[in-house]
Amino acid sequence: MRPPPEREECSVSEEENKALVRRLIEEWQAGHRPEVAREILADDFIDRSGPVEHGAKEAGIEWFSYMWQAFPDFSVKIKLQIAEGDMVATLKTFSGTHEGEFMGIPPTGKQMAFDVFDMLRIRDGKVVEHWNVEDSAGLMRQLGSMPAPGG
Repeated sequence: MRPPPEREECSVSEEENKALVRRLIEEWQAGHRPEVAREILADDFIDRSGPVEHGAKEAGIEWFSYMWQAFPDFSVKIKLQIAEGDMVATLKTFSGTHEGEFMGIPPTGKQMAFDVFDMLRIRDGKVVEHWNVEDSAGLMRQLGSMPAPGG
């Protein structure tokens, strides 16, 4: 994962940036509304933590559509959000019921919840960059496809 580049001067307040990111999370990720991501993610959006850096806007939209199919009641709870300049960091919990195929795992009916930490860069009212760390192993353990540590 690459470190963020030097901070840019921010033309809007940190509270406005936090509100933009909250809207992205609440209306797109939790609200299952991809049109919100199309509005808020910049056309040149770069995902610094995934396999796709360029073209990441549509890849991110597709990923959440996939999550909603696997976990139809997919929801997001924001635990903490901090802004500094053009950067917004959010600690959140994804949760839902496994009712559709996910990563080759047939539906289990199990509840899952795992934490995600995101860092987003905002420029001109759009999200332009993304970094994240998530507890993917914890998710896979909850779905029964990975043993618990030490087990």
